[in-house]
This record gives sequence, C-alpha cells and structure tokens, in this order.
Amino acid sequence: MTRKAQGVIRNATVLDPVNGVNRIADLLFDNGRIVELDPSEAIVATHEVDATGLLVVPGIIDIHVHASPWLGGRHAHKMLATAGVTTALEMAGPIDGMIDIAANYGAGLNMACINYVRPEHTVDSTDPDASELSDLLNASLDSGAIGLKLLGGHYPLTPDATAATIRVAAEVGAYVAFHAGTLESGSHIEGMIEACDLAAGNPLHLPHINSYTRGAKRDAMEEGELALSTLLEHPNIWSESYLSPINAASAKCSNGAPGSLTTKVCLERGGYTPDEAGLEKAISDGWALLNVESDARVELAVGPDAVRAWRDAGTNLGVSFAVNPSEPRLRLATARNVDRGFVVDALATDGGGIPRNVIIDMGLSLVRLDAISIEDFVVKSSVTPARILGLTSKGHLGPGADADITIIDVERQRPVASFVGGEPVLCNGRVVGTGTRLITTPQGRKAAVAHGIAGPIVELGTMLPDRKIEAT
Repeated sequence: MTRKAQGVIRNATVLDPVNGVNRIADLLFDNGRIVELDPSEAIVATHEVDATGLLVVPGIIDIHVHASPWLGGRHAHKMLATAGVTTALEMAGPIDGMIDIAANYGAGLNMACINYVRPEHTVDSTDPDASELSDLLNASLDSGAIGLKLLGGHYPLTPDATAATIRVAAEVGAYVAFHAGTLESGSHIEGMIEACDLAAGNPLHLPHINSYTRGAKRDAMEEGELALSTLLEHPNIWSESYLSPINAASAKCSNGAPGSLTTKVCLERGGYTPDEAGLEKAISDGWALLNVESDARVELAVGPDAVRAWRDAGTNLGVSFAVNPSEPRLRLATARNVDRGFVVDALATDGGGIPRNVIIDMGLSLVRLDAISIEDFVVKSSVTPARILGLTSKGHLGPGADADITIIDVERQRPVASFVGGEPVLCNGRVVGTGTRLITTPQGRKAAVAHGIAGPIVELGTMLPDRKIEAT
C-alpha cells in the first residue's frame, strides 16, 4: 500500500534525546507534524531527502538573536536559516521593527520577540515605575511580543526599575530577559550577581553568561567559576552562553559619543577614548569590527572603507569587538552539576544579523573535543531552548511533534538542510524558505495575523518554567 505524505527523510542517523532515539531510520512527517520512524508503507512524499551519512536532529533553537532595525537588520533571517536554525528568539526589538523585517525578509523560520525597555524610546526615563512598565508590557504583548528585554549593558535603568520590570513580567507570566547592568553596577560579573539578586526569585532569562567573564573585575576564569556558582544559587534563572570570540553593540553616536555603554567600555579596553573620535580610530585600526551589510549577509569590516560605510549610515550600524576570552567560554558551555545537568542551560549566539551564528560549527567542535556528547549538543541547542520558550511540541521528534528538523553534516560541522512545519527552509545549504511564523501569545495573535506572519501560540505562564516541574 502506498501512502502520500508531506515529507520523508531516508537513511538518516536520527538523534532524539527526549525519546531515546539514536539510530539509522527513515523519518516521516505530514501536515507539519512528525508521524513516525520507519513507516511500514511505501511513501510518496512531496519532499524526500536521502540523508545517508547525515545527522537528523530536532530543529536548532537559538534563544538569543537580533533581527530588528536596531540590531541585526534585514539579512538576519537568511543568516539564521543558513546556519541551520529553525526557531529563534529576537532579543530586543523594537517589536514593530522586528515584525516589519519578519514580514518582508522572512526565510521560513519560527521567530519570537521580546521588546526592549529603553529610556527615551519605550519608557520616559531610567527610572520608570511599575505602572509605566505594565503599560509597556501590555502594549508589547498586543503588538506580538512575548515579553520584555532589559538592556542593562547598553541602556541601564535604576536597580529599582530593573527589579520592577522583572516583577511586572512575572505577575502575568510574560517572558523577561536581562542583559545585566544597572546605573549602579555595570555589565560584568558584579552586575551579573546583582541581576540574580534583583530577580528576587522571579523567572528570568540571563543571557550570554560569557559576557560577564571577560576579566573586568577579576581573573576571567575566576569570574567564570563565580558565574557558575551564582547560577546554581538561583534556580529561577535560565541562562545561555555563546562560543564566538566577538561581542556585539551599537556604533550609533550622538552628541559626540556612542550611545551604547558596552561600546564605550570596549573602546576603553582597547585603549581608545570612549567617544566618536575614538570609535572612528578603532574602526580604522581594526579593533572595532563594523557590521556592514552586503547583498545577502552582514560581514565584519575594518579600515578606511568601513569608516566610510559607518559615516554613510549616519553611524547607525552594529559593531563588534574580540573581547571574549576562550577559557571561560569553554568552561561555561560545558560545566555540569550532578542535580541540574548543565549549569548554563543553553547554547545560543547573540547572532542573527550579527555574523556569529555558530551553534552548529562551534558546538560540534565541543563534541570533537569530547567536552560534550552529541546528545548533549542537541539538549543544549534544541531540547532545553524549547522548554525555556514553553514550546512543548518542539525540541523532540516524537509522533505529533512539530516537523522542525535540522539535517547536519557532522564531519563538515555544517547544516545541509532544514524544515519548519514540514516545509523546506534550507536545501543543500541554500535558503529556500520564505515568510515568518511569529511565535506570540494569545494577546498578540491579532497583530501576527494582520501582518501575515501568524505562527505558534505560547501561553503566558508557560515560558521560563519552574525547574522543579519536570519537562513533559
């Protein structure tokens, strides 16, 4: 008997840690969902892939990317798809700009967004009260966001306003993330400790733990160990780290200086003055790596041509600095605890339109080093991120799961193909997907439909779950 289906992947090594699968099999999917392994019937599929010698895993989920006009830009979706990502969390917004890019430059991905809390942009000052923050959260949810992002490392608030933001989100079960740093403590290990304390037991996503272990206050490895012990003391905190040596910030200047505190700190670290002239010299010298758009991607640029591009853009471009030491990066990505598993929960990139989408490339390097297993890699890049986002039908390949799939050439450490909802996104390394599936709450459904990017619905209260509640 012959069965018609949306797709079948044949002869693959299927790796699904949630369901205890690690073997060569055929994977059948239909109507956007996984059906079964090794179907008994003959299959005629719209999409058929021979994955002999390749690894099939639940779709890669990057819970820290940038794909908005403020950071990341219009090439972010294609860059993520090229890197094998199927689902991503845009970690700043602004939500309106993120949605505009998603609607016009999508590559077939699932995308969620948290909207930034930025003085003189989304709030009036550096000390907004709970009422103003609640209004911002409600408007953000209406617009399609799933929560809020505190930009402490770039545009810090007072400690009281920071704590209030986390509390306001927790009260309604919205997502909240915090790039550590307030007006009283910077974006370093001391700021990270302050962030954990300000959460006051409420759920919080603390991003890029490696960013707080650059040796700003102590030896970098000592900072790494302190970061790990702090996370173990705060089980309400969900975290990720990235493996790239470069960071990301904004090169936009006003009144003769960069607006981003991170950019100023990195300039001083490189021996440059924390002003517009210092940034121009750092770009010219190669210390500041400008994020410049080409026809299909964002690339790093330095020297006189980069300075001209920066000036032509009115200084409104992204910038990166090679400030992430390797030792704490590796330690944070691999550290474990007997009771909890990985101390830093997930691998992410802080990438998207920032050229460091290296979950597969550098993550599999950890596997080659025998620092983590291949199952560990899938847990950190798909299983746990799905749980953090409250997406119970993602992160595994069991019957009924979303047909979000990444196919990897392990030997070359690169993605070959991917599917989202059973539709092809990446085919032989070429992006073929279009559109965007916006992950939003019931409150944001109307906005998603209005922009033609309706996608999965996640309920308030299911994101950033209590660790004591077993994943299902």
